[in-house]
Amino acid sequence: MRFKAVVPVLGFEDVNEWELERVDDIFAKLKAFKNSKDVSFTLIDPFVLRDYEIEIPKFYKELLEIEDKSYKLILCSVIVQQPLENSKVNFIAPFVFNIDKKKMAQIVLDGEKYKNFGIMESISDYIKG
Repeated sequence: MRFKAVVPVLGFEDVNEWELERVDDIFAKLKAFKNSKDVSFTLIDPFVLRDYEIEIPKFYKELLEIEDKSYKLILCSVIVQQPLENSKVNFIAPFVFNIDKKKMAQIVLDGEKYKNFGIMESISDYIKG
């Protein structure tokens, strides 16, 4: 599914179209669409790992045209390591997708409001063994 970035993805200001491909119920791949660079991110559903209640800031809601009934998806970037439990998740800068409008943005949450969300948290911290 193709999405228009309503604000540039951090570090990739020249890419405004992205392709989201679900790998399974937990992981997805986000790839730059029609870009000379081979840019992609592995994303993860943060809700399968932890309680991940966030409030999308009004600014982003307006840009993404998110309304109460909008079908939205929230995913976090992950740096995949071997073994998988050593992978690192960025909970503080999630990707938000408005599926209905085909718009997306990477938002940076307020670190003061979300003190328990880190930029490089290990998946192993959330696996109950």
